[in-house]
Amino acid sequence: MIVRMWEVRGEAAKLADLISWVCDTAVPRIEVEPLHISSEVFSSTDNRVVVISKWRSSPIPLPDPPKELVARAPHVWDFTQVDR
Repeated sequence: MIVRMWEVRGEAAKLADLISWVCDTAVPRIEVEPLHISSEVFSSTDNRVVVISKWRSSPIPLPDPPKELVARAPHVWDFTQVDR
């Protein structure tokens, strides 16, 4: 399994719009993919939005958010579980 963390810093005045875009547009686009397992969306008090998605393999990227909603372009990291 691959866990993808996608993080973006939103414009403070447009954070609600960014969260709506993530929940209503971006995440539904990846949830239909056959290798997708699950996704969760989080926000923080410093205007960040994070999507944690789990994949059987080969994660599909989220679409780029509308530029007027973000203060900084998204960052993406992929993780695999550590056996311990």
